[in-house]
Amino acid sequence: MTTFRWYLLGIMALFGGYVALEYYRPKPLDWSPTLSSKDKIPYGTYVLLDVLPQVLGTDSVANVRLPIFNQLLGSEEPQLRTGRSENVTFDNDSVDAANDAAAATLEATSLPMVATRAQYIFINQEFAASRLETNALLRFVAQGHDVFIAAEDFSASRRAGSLADTLGFRTYPVDSTLARVLAPGLGRRDSVALHLLGAGAAGAAFWFNTSAAGYRLALTKRRAHQGATLAADAQGRPVLLRLDHGRGHFYLCSVPLAFGNYWLLRPRTADFAFAALSALPAGRPVWWDEYQKQGRAGEQSVLRVVLGHPALRTAYYLLLATGLLFVLVEARRRQRIIPVIKPLPNTTLLFTRTVAGLYQQGRNHARIAEKKTALFLDYLRTRFHEPTPDLADDAFRERLSQKAGVPRPRVDELVRLINFARTAPAVTDRELLILSRAIQDFKRESR
Repeated sequence: MTTFRWYLLGIMALFGGYVALEYYRPKPLDWSPTLSSKDKIPYGTYVLLDVLPQVLGTDSVANVRLPIFNQLLGSEEPQLRTGRSENVTFDNDSVDAANDAAAATLEATSLPMVATRAQYIFINQEFAASRLETNALLRFVAQGHDVFIAAEDFSASRRAGSLADTLGFRTYPVDSTLARVLAPGLGRRDSVALHLLGAGAAGAAFWFNTSAAGYRLALTKRRAHQGATLAADAQGRPVLLRLDHGRGHFYLCSVPLAFGNYWLLRPRTADFAFAALSALPAGRPVWWDEYQKQGRAGEQSVLRVVLGHPALRTAYYLLLATGLLFVLVEARRRQRIIPVIKPLPNTTLLFTRTVAGLYQQGRNHARIAEKKTALFLDYLRTRFHEPTPDLADDAFRERLSQKAGVPRPRVDELVRLINFARTAPAVTDRELLILSRAIQDFKRESR
């Protein structure tokens, strides 16, 4: 029986070691392009959202977890698609025509926009917007607002009426045969240079690998475009456009991965994202869209169904309260009374007062003055990085005056008091008080 126990303990120890090894093993780096503000992985946008207030010069950056229609008009988007019967077959063209007619009817109502001067920012791999959301964005920009969208695909719905079709632009891959490997250390090591255009930015080049900057923008001939190209590659193909619409502007970028943590933390490529966002007006509130990446706030909770119904929510809270009451009652019945041990008193202050009283006995306070001058010299070494303060050196006193921002006569007076305290055979109460106040005034003014 003893041998069996040893075997059992050995197996349990091996199993525990294996579990610990798997738990503490370094996790592989996640290169998935989430572009979410909550992710600190290479292709998250945690760094960008953290520095966005400094880049745009605003203290108001809101993380939006609502659809575009709800955010701009303050109401739920109407359901355009009518209900289907199981015994009736619908043709896709007829359903689309019915949806378009319903959308046109809703557009005619001209719902009022939410009163704001905010600017909307979308950083996604795919930008998807329904026809109603597209119309809401167009009205939002036409009223004088700005919308910044960085995405590789602007027509995720693949239907007419998308934002790309309405504004007359498209995105296309530079090399469709190139394997899209997101990790920079894998696959082909090709690089592409992106150049900022415009006043003060011409000639600035930022090198990205082709997997991160593999899409370009192109304007179609469906409408007359007004705006400017803000960034392009070496062949002049745009990657950042400004399209004027009404009194506002659309800023369109085809390299959303350039706004990820990996490229923002590289000094040679970080300025591209900051320069692109600096085209937005400074000082206005910012809406950062996370709905298209994370969905509505709270919708990922496993208890969302229970908490969404009053009866189930009440039953859930009663269950928690009953369980907690049971634990408290059982613990009180079974737990032995633990005696209260008083903590040891803190006698540091009493000891300090006793030592100070010993120093104050008698009429000579030369030792106290000596301690105060020694502490002050140590303060000069640590605060102003003076390794060997020489109070008799005229150059040191001038340098100390400039570093501390204290007039030179005040420094000379303080040095005189310190030299007196060092050389005087006796220091009276009044002289010690004058020295102490001079040191305190110097420290207060040097801050």
